[in-house]
Amino acid sequence: MSNGVNTLPDVRQTVEVNATIQKVWNAVSTAEGIAAWFMAPSSDFKPEVGCEFHLEAGQFGQSPCKVTEVDPPNRLVFNWGRDWTLTFELKELDGGKTEFTLIHGGWDADKVTEFGQAHPQVREHMAGGWVGIMKKFVSVVEA
Repeated sequence: MSNGVNTLPDVRQTVEVNATIQKVWNAVSTAEGIAAWFMAPSSDFKPEVGCEFHLEAGQFGQSPCKVTEVDPPNRLVFNWGRDWTLTFELKELDGGKTEFTLIHGGWDADKVTEFGQAHPQVREHMAGGWVGIMKKFVSVVEA
């Protein structure tokens, strides 16, 4: 049964890092932490449901975001821009390691972004971009 939405698969990246879950949580749940590996969130960012903030998206300007789910230190979810959702999932592993999964969802083949770019095109670009961002994330949290 079709609901009229032509969804594309979420972009998922999972890495295992040599860092405690608390250290990884700090990297995904604080403005300073997120700025070190992704984009700088506005200073009013807090890991609290309902918190509205902006991500500094470079040439695309300020991207409005809203925290929708917080379960420390395992999960943080926020809406990003008009259509997307970013989910950070953390799982404690043995030996002081943490599994970190980033999920970028909300893709629809029939939609275009606020900037007039087709979702499939942006998804392809972002899927590649996340690979580099996750490498940076690992180097930041393992430092």
